[in-house]
Amino acid sequence: MEQNTKVSKAVLKRLPGYLAYLKSLPDTAPANISATALANALDMGEVQVRKDLAIVSDGGRPKVGYQREALIDDIEQFLGYDNTTDAVLIGAGKLGLALMAYSGFEAYGLNIQAAFDVAPTMEKTEDGQPIYPITKLEHYCRLHKVLMGIITVPASAAQEVANMLIAGGVKAIWNFAPTHLDVPANILVQNENMATSLAVLSVHLRAAIKEEKK
Repeated sequence: MEQNTKVSKAVLKRLPGYLAYLKSLPDTAPANISATALANALDMGEVQVRKDLAIVSDGGRPKVGYQREALIDDIEQFLGYDNTTDAVLIGAGKLGLALMAYSGFEAYGLNIQAAFDVAPTMEKTEDGQPIYPITKLEHYCRLHKVLMGIITVPASAAQEVANMLIAGGVKAIWNFAPTHLDVPANILVQNENMATSLAVLSVHLRAAIKEEKK
């Protein structure tokens, strides 16, 4: 199904969950799956699941559901997983190099072409991906028509890096720096704030431990 309307970030965050579950099912699982079964398996509301699936696929049939493999294809196409997205990564430290080494991104259509750093300590990663001085970032992005940038630099440098990416034509930024980025309205930013995630986990754990002690 074509993506004709603007989809909320909430929907975009749920779709990979549906995809992961569908792909986790064994080959012996039924060929069809209903929105009800998917909702029950993921402990979600049936109405919400139906609405989400209707956005990405028109293959649902009453009392039959969706053909499982076709639904997987529909979700992957909608999310762009079938079309590799070339990206660059800025900040070749421990986190940046770990992301560069993660082969699992290929399953989601992400190809990190190269890394950039203010002071590279090596010319290539262990897998042979190039690491360039950050002074070459803007030219590289324009030359290779890169549309996504991944920021893994300290918070103090993140805004400057974002500005360089935007100047190079990048339209989407995956930001791992713990800071807010000021970008034009047409630039999509996805923040991965580890401090926030850790805080949520810590509060939950403290509450769980407190409950167990009662």
